[in-house]
Amino acid sequence: MRRPITAGVDGTEESVAALAWAAREAVRRVLPLRLVHAWRFQPYEEFGGTDRETQGAWARDVVTRAARAVTERHPELAVSVDVLEGPVVESLVTAAADAEMLVLGSRGHGPVVGFLLGSVGQQVIAEATRPVVLVRAGDRPAGEAAGREIVVGQQGSPQDSAAALRFAFEAAAARGAGVRAVRAWTLPPVFAYSPGSLKFLDEAGGLEPYEKRALAEALKPWRERFPGVRVAEHVEMGSAGQVLLSVAGRAQLMVVGRRAHRTAVGARIGSVAHGVLHHADCPVAVVPHD
Repeated sequence: MRRPITAGVDGTEESVAALAWAAREAVRRVLPLRLVHAWRFQPYEEFGGTDRETQGAWARDVVTRAARAVTERHPELAVSVDVLEGPVVESLVTAAADAEMLVLGSRGHGPVVGFLLGSVGQQVIAEATRPVVLVRAGDRPAGEAAGREIVVGQQGSPQDSAAALRFAFEAAAARGAGVRAVRAWTLPPVFAYSPGSLKFLDEAGGLEPYEKRALAEALKPWRERFPGVRVAEHVEMGSAGQVLLSVAGRAQLMVVGRRAHRTAVGARIGSVAHGVLHHADCPVAVVPHD
């Protein structure tokens, strides 16, 4: 059974942009599109109040109108709708679990601040077990023009970045785009050096050649699996977030990974994903990995 691309809709400008992006992606990948609207009953007694049935009708109207607009634009697309009553974060995380990806909208706030992530968006990204794509209000198909790349961050071992690389190569193959794989590196602190590590680095030819070989090794299985996808390897000294943002201007989509396990203080987005989400002006996919 094919997983759908699932879009969260609530009638706002940012969710309209997210839905349009999700619909285009579903068409490209020949996948069904699922629209979900998560809501929780609020009495609003200070405004005279409305009953549960009335608020439920509002919720159904939001998702029905959104589905109608998508079907008119993409009549070939298989579209389903769900209205989920209950805690919003929990509902969206549950919806994401059955999806190829969950697509959410985020208010744009200029080229410097980037995404405005509310508490719901942050929690969903941190807790979802499937990729979550954030799309800014005002996103347009022109951002997917030929020549613009899928930029993906690669860190750690090939296994650490496999989920993010797979997502990036699949997105690139569906769009006929190239992939720019970015690996950032920094000088280790002095106390990290040891006779053994120095010997290892000497045999590797130094830090930068070692990092280039590490990136090439991580990319090898995906180049073989997607031979038609153009690949640019980008290795640069600096923090991962800064290096990724330095090439964001050429990206139609940025893909970053985050560790899926929970810490003692709960689920976390991670510093790299957090930085990219707040400053990139293109859609960003956050892909969990073990």
